[in-house]
Amino acid sequence: MRIDFTEIEDVESFVNVPPGQYVCQIAEVKSSHARDGTPRWVMRLDVADGEFAGRIAGWDFLHWNDRGLPRVRDVLRFLGVDTVGIVDIQPKDLCGKRVRASFLEEVKEEDGREVHRLRVPYRGYESA
Repeated sequence: MRIDFTEIEDVESFVNVPPGQYVCQIAEVKSSHARDGTPRWVMRLDVADGEFAGRIAGWDFLHWNDRGLPRVRDVLRFLGVDTVGIVDIQPKDLCGKRVRASFLEEVKEEDGREVHRLRVPYRGYESA
């Protein structure tokens, strides 16, 4: 096999669906920590309906710190969680829930490569 790699761009793409709005199902939630050590949940959103059903639309983060809690409350509300008063919730409680999410393409440079991903903007959720 002979191939000329001089024309191949150094680009990595994690984009599985076109940017846009999709009804998604929370397929997975992992607990981790942000750079500052505060807890965060990483959610995998899979397209639930339509032409791209079953594909990973993207990942999003819930940051459990003072700055992130207003968004956490909004996202949980859109997922159908009662956010009045004290709420006891675990990552697994979100799995299977549906939400309408907007995805924008984001391009960043990581380790000298151009990396493409879809991201959910701050106010990128609605009830499904």
